[in-house]
Amino acid sequence: MLTNPQRALRQKLSDWQRAGVTHVPHLEPSAPVSVPRKMEAQTPETPPTAPVTASPPPSPPPKPSKSVASPELPVSPSKLTLTQREQELSTLAQTVAKCTRCQELASTRTQTVFGVGNAKAQVMFIGEAPGADEDKQGEPFVGRAGQLMNKIIEACGWQRSDLYICNILRCRPPGNRNPTPEEAGNCREYLDGQIGIVDPEYIVCWGSVAAHNLLDETTSIGKLRQKWFKYGRAKVLCTYHPSYLLRNPAAKKPVWEDMKFLLAEMGLEPPSA
Repeated sequence: MLTNPQRALRQKLSDWQRAGVTHVPHLEPSAPVSVPRKMEAQTPETPPTAPVTASPPPSPPPKPSKSVASPELPVSPSKLTLTQREQELSTLAQTVAKCTRCQELASTRTQTVFGVGNAKAQVMFIGEAPGADEDKQGEPFVGRAGQLMNKIIEACGWQRSDLYICNILRCRPPGNRNPTPEEAGNCREYLDGQIGIVDPEYIVCWGSVAAHNLLDETTSIGKLRQKWFKYGRAKVLCTYHPSYLLRNPAAKKPVWEDMKFLLAEMGLEPPSA
């Protein structure tokens, strides 16, 4: 049975009056609440996604042991004075002396073998790696192979001090073994630093290790001879290593032909010609 609304209201007001309520406050209606059209289907807000575009494949990871950068020269190498180049080489040599990138080489070397010669040389000789004599003296090409190289230098009309001489490696590999690709890679920044500072016009790679590492070649020296390659602004010539000549004296003739090939390119003639 339903209650009469008016009777119920009068009864309610009578109850409030007995309870001491003298008036009822007038309440303004609340403003309507704006409800999203799809409130019932609302989901947590997610940030807008950028349009999907094709991206280039990720770059390969960097090669290991590249923590030391080549020296940043204040001006172009061609504008450096001889003293400035010597200072730059000295700074780089100090860095090399502390190098431990190749743990085996660092733990077995007597000292590093950086390079020697004219810091503003027109011609740079690059060999393979220091041997026992070089490891003891700290200078490249001072053993039997170095003595033969000195004779070749003199036959060309030069003195050793006219050139800049260094190796692919600055530490002696145990047993005079060939450098591993990793070892050559670890030492590459130092070599490039020396080339950048000296800024030679001509480079002679002595032996396959030097030629293959500098030029990224795999061809035999016999096929690389009598050809010009470029490395930076330098012209590069490849020939047999002096130690190979000690084992194969017949190879002295083609090496001398290579030296005359170099001199001719430079507009020079050997003193005996």
